[in-house]
Amino acid sequence: MAIIINLDVILAKRKVNSKTLAEAVGITPQNLSILKTGKAKAIRFSTLEAICDFLQCQPGDILEYRPEDGE
Repeated sequence: MAIIINLDVILAKRKVNSKTLAEAVGITPQNLSILKTGKAKAIRFSTLEAICDFLQCQPGDILEYRPEDGE
């Protein structure tokens, strides 16, 4: 997928674990894991907003577009 999720990087920089983030934004650890591993097909703006608010970052810090070969 051309969209890369850098949530692990931001979590490490902020020294926050996944469980804490999941509780803070109101999603299950399983759904956060799906998002972190790039298996999610979509993300709600409200979830993205809550993540950015808690981690004090911008959406671009979490999501990155990298064209795949041949695009």
